[in-house]
Formats: sequence, structure tokens, C-alpha cells
Amino acid sequence: QLVESGGGLVQAGGSLTLSCRISGSIFSSDVMGWYRQAPGKERELVATVTSGRTTNYEDSVKGRFTISRDNDKRTVYLQMNSLKPEDTGVYYCRMTRTWGQIYWGQGTQVTVSS
Repeated sequence: QLVESGGGLVQAGGSLTLSCRISGSIFSSDVMGWYRQAPGKERELVATVTSGRTTNYEDSVKGRFTISRDNDKRTVYLQMNSLKPEDTGVYYCRMTRTWGQIYWGQGTQVTVSS
């Protein structure tokens, strides 16, 4: 139901834009988020966006990453600038329904070389 794209290999300081396409329905009240998992580490929150466009970011990405959503296109984006090697990991899209059900995408690999 959630399909991520846009990952790849980039040099430190570069940029990538991730997309999460939602194949099913999306409600304006759903909360959309991006998470990442580095090798040997637990999955962590990167950013979330609510229906009211309220955003929340993990401290290390504030000022560098921007999350946005387009409900008409059923797509959520993560613009990543000034990438660092520590941003390397598999990035996952997550949907949290109003009633609490959670969906995950399959993930897309982001590798930042130093």
C-alpha cells in the first residue's frame, strides 16, 4: 500500500528527495511519517506530518530535511539536503490511520559517502 522511491548513493553535502506513493485511500486525518534504520541500529523517527501540515523532526535532521504531503496525489515527500554519512540507512514510509492502524512501506536505501 505504501511504495517508497528516490533512494540512492550520494556524496556528503548532496541532496535526495524520497517519495512515498500511497496506493490505497488516504484520509486527511492520517498522520504520515518517515523513519530510518541504520545497520545494527533500531528504526527511528525522522519526520512526521499531520493533516494540518504540522511537522515534527528528529533533532539531527532539523533544518536539513523537509517533509510534505500532497493528498490529491496520494504522495508524501522527504526532501533531504546537506546529507551526512550518518544519514545512511533504509528509509521507511509509515501511515498511521486516525483509528490507530499502521502501515509500512518496504523501504528505500539511502547511502551517503564521505
